[in-house]
Amino acid sequence: MNIHLDTAKLPSVTFSCGPGQGHPVIRQTPLYKTLFERSHRATDVSTRGLYRETAENLRTLLSLPTGYTVLFFLGGATPAMDAVIWNLTKDSLSGLAFGAFSRRWTHNIAARLENGVRRTIREAGENEFFPCDKPDYNASLIILTPNETSTGVQIPDDYLRETWAKRGKDTLIAWDCTSCAGGRVLPAGQFDVMLFSLQKCFGAGGGSCALVLSPKAVSRLEEVKKYRPIPFSLDLSEAVRHAASAQTANTPCTTNIWMCNEGCKWMLANGGLPAMERLCREHADYLLAWAAQTDYIAPLIKDARLRSFTTLTLEITAPDIKDADISAALIGTGLANLADGLKKYSSVKQNSLRISCFPFVDVHGVEEYKKLTAAVDEIVRQLRKR
Repeated sequence: MNIHLDTAKLPSVTFSCGPGQGHPVIRQTPLYKTLFERSHRATDVSTRGLYRETAENLRTLLSLPTGYTVLFFLGGATPAMDAVIWNLTKDSLSGLAFGAFSRRWTHNIAARLENGVRRTIREAGENEFFPCDKPDYNASLIILTPNETSTGVQIPDDYLRETWAKRGKDTLIAWDCTSCAGGRVLPAGQFDVMLFSLQKCFGAGGGSCALVLSPKAVSRLEEVKKYRPIPFSLDLSEAVRHAASAQTANTPCTTNIWMCNEGCKWMLANGGLPAMERLCREHADYLLAWAAQTDYIAPLIKDARLRSFTTLTLEITAPDIKDADISAALIGTGLANLADGLKKYSSVKQNSLRISCFPFVDVHGVEEYKKLTAAVDEIVRQLRKR
């Protein structure tokens, strides 16, 4: 395929859904300022420095309830999912499976628990994007994915509130907020566990995540050790013990924490989480308006209540256009920020493009998105001339 684009007119940011676009200050900062050469045990880095400051900024930005613990955990969201399942499940577990990452949590990870644990997983049906059935409100742990990165489906706020209101007396609610934390105002305090990798809305590198635990979740940690042994690296009681002094049980990526903190500081200085949600919605609304004017693309998720505004998936409706050709043309520009193209997630069957609408993709509005859509329109025009 031989697509020709004017690279001077192309956007200068990445639209990948992870690692996400970093704030412009990141590109201007020498790496040594991120403390990557310093010991993570040094008190001026952890206890009295970067780790404590980042945790407090996250606490403020996300309006976390008093008494909730913030800690930084090894790897991305997947090890955190492992830790949550193994540390907080007692005799039963329930959850929703409606995309690659919610299925990873409910199936790949939860399936490795001992056979005696009762599992009640609500699946999205064939050609559906969200389950009709509700979770078991009395399970010891309910795991939810407020924003499914793979498909661009979100769990509506009223669904999250209903789950919290109907939960059993001994039930914990856990959220994987990887692709919406920092870009969506979620119902305040309606969870016991929140986890998210730092590479999406916060624009840090991959391989780092944050965990937030309620006092009720913390109190369960020792109790669950009666049910099963916990590997040391996944032991959340160890992580909580270290977090009390802004330390970590495992060696973290200090650079990623620094990048997250820079993102937090900018978010707080520019209107906080409500402003970040407005910015993400502005990005998504522009893309949806553009799609409505074309004859070849439309939102994959038709129900606006279930449609994410942080990771938007657009279905290519014209049979003569393939997502792989559009992605290949963007990659073919040779520009580093477009080197990943606009790829749908591997498990998504529909001919589609997945586009991040995170705050830092364009902190000023939609000018970068205008460049992107102009490029896609030009790619389609040239494909149709072949």
